[in-house]
Amino acid sequence: MEKDKYIRFDWAVKRLLRNKANFDVLEGLLTVLLDRQIHIIDILESESNQQDYDDKFNRVDIKAWDSENEIIIVEVQVTRELYFLERILYGVAKAITEHMALGDLYSEVKKVYSISILYFDIGKGNDYLYHGQNTFTGVHTGDHLQVTVKERDALVQRLPSEIFPEYFLIRVNEFDKVATTPLEEWLDYLKNDHIRPDTTTPGLKEAREKLVYYNMNPTERADYDRHVDAIMIQNDVLGTAKLEGKIEGKIEGKIEGRIEGRIEGRAEGKAEGKAEGLIEGEEKGVFKVARNMKKMGVSLDTIVLSTGLTEEEIERL
Repeated sequence: MEKDKYIRFDWAVKRLLRNKANFDVLEGLLTVLLDRQIHIIDILESESNQQDYDDKFNRVDIKAWDSENEIIIVEVQVTRELYFLERILYGVAKAITEHMALGDLYSEVKKVYSISILYFDIGKGNDYLYHGQNTFTGVHTGDHLQVTVKERDALVQRLPSEIFPEYFLIRVNEFDKVATTPLEEWLDYLKNDHIRPDTTTPGLKEAREKLVYYNMNPTERADYDRHVDAIMIQNDVLGTAKLEGKIEGKIEGKIEGRIEGRIEGRAEGKAEGKAEGLIEGEEKGVFKVARNMKKMGVSLDTIVLSTGLTEEEIERL
């Protein structure tokens, strides 16, 4: 039914969830993901919230400060980005240092949670949710180190995981289950924009009221529709180029493999030829993506981030 059409989460993060009246939607997601009640005190300044036409291809993030005096970074990424892991590490490190004044004690270091909601294939793995945190494990004993510190004249045992950042990677496209748990209901919304009418999941029951597509005015709906259309076109361009690149690579790889096989041995030649062909095909696919993005009027910086090509290579297309 039309009244049950909901706004995509990446758009909601950029335009709606920064409003204090809508904190409860984001609080619900964080409560489900971190498995404890989260109360957001404020939304801190963030770099990645461009409002220009090309912002649909950029990452979007919210940096929240919660009632436990911790920082939670929620990032949504629609397309692949070069050096993704390095960038989220940098983002966490910057959040830690930004919120310490010169001369502060190290005890003022804030715990940071980095949550990445990814709409692209980051690599191999069978799960849709991955979690990482720092622990110090005995090489021979396998036990976890607890650090003893003196605090207010008392000895306190502290786990490194209580201090070091935690990372959550949500691979939206890998979710293919029937939603039965609160976390699965959230993944169903993130992937399919679907919310159960009878949901009691934190954040989603609020989203049913606040993220309704037809609650937007005509101008907002038009902007939103262009945003969704552009993402669909972009995904189609990337998917088609990748498929064509693989097909071309396999054909060329087979030909090269047969030629090399006559010289160095049939089996070895086929294997090498296929591998080289696949690599060459992937490279051709990247150039095809960049060429199509230029035709769409996507900015040079965005094409660089999306394909990994240099500005000079893109200018020559």
